[in-house]
Amino acid sequence: MEDLKQIIRDIPDFPKKGIIFKDITTLLQDAKSYQRMVDLLAHRYIGQHIDKVVGVEARGFIIGSVLAYKLGAGVVLVRKPGKLPSEKFSKTYDLEYGTDTLEMHKDAIKPGEKILIADDLLATGGTMAAVVDMVNQLHGDIVECCFMSELTFLDGRKRLPDGKVYSLLQF
Repeated sequence: MEDLKQIIRDIPDFPKKGIIFKDITTLLQDAKSYQRMVDLLAHRYIGQHIDKVVGVEARGFIIGSVLAYKLGAGVVLVRKPGKLPSEKFSKTYDLEYGTDTLEMHKDAIKPGEKILIADDLLATGGTMAAVVDMVNQLHGDIVECCFMSELTFLDGRKRLPDGKVYSLLQF
């Protein structure tokens, strides 16, 4: 995994001073690394009969859609307000400095469907905790929350279902 971690570049002081941003675009641009990352994540879920993969806007769409393809599953999009065309519901959650809101179609998940939630990065866990609540509201059976990478020092997994968090790369 170290080789994949080395491809992700650090951008200091982005989006604000004191933050070291993990820029995954360098990994996504490298075809062999991107394919390896997807294959490693997908291999974990082969044979688990995942019905749907939930991708969280926007980089979670990149991870979630390719996992869904590999697993023969459908894709569910979780979006910012005003982006979904059909009947939807929303979840507002707290951020470090304010709040944010996500939306999902009301008919995106049927009760009992096996759900994999995918995103690029687990940081503080606030966004993913909101998505978990949304999937639970629709009575989906969460198999796991999976991430390409995790900032372990932020303890985001503490906000997610115990034993249902996996990250391929840890920083």
